[in-house]
Amino acid sequence: MSQEQRRTLAETLTDAVLVPEIGQFAPAARAGFQVHFVERAPDTMAIGGRLLADVEQDPDVMVIDVAVMDGDWRQEVRTSVIERILADMADACGLAQPSPAWWVNFRVIDEGSWGSSGGVLSILSLLRTGVFTEEKATAIRTRFHA
Repeated sequence: MSQEQRRTLAETLTDAVLVPEIGQFAPAARAGFQVHFVERAPDTMAIGGRLLADVEQDPDVMVIDVAVMDGDWRQEVRTSVIERILADMADACGLAQPSPAWWVNFRVIDEGSWGSSGGVLSILSLLRTGVFTEEKATAIRTRFHA
């Protein structure tokens, strides 16, 4: 993956999660999101019980691991995020559709289990930042009976 592709994906993958999480596009909220690009050597990954170094055709393998704070992540929201991530990946790679060897893991970190800034961070405290839409803030408060 080229630096230009990573530059594009840094923004599009951030927004693919940011917008559904807070309910709107808010560039200032991007600071709370990270995208890591990790490339592995073919002898450090296996598919189907075989090292990629031993496979004749160079497979187009990618694992996108999304970790989010617990919030309003109903199944339809998760589905939308995963589909957008795969579409953004395909677009950045110049493909009409995502490769079947690209996997997206969507993990929700339980409330009270996210550490940042020297302590435990709560989605409920982030609601006070003003970046969440009222609809999204209400859904999150309802989820946590807050």
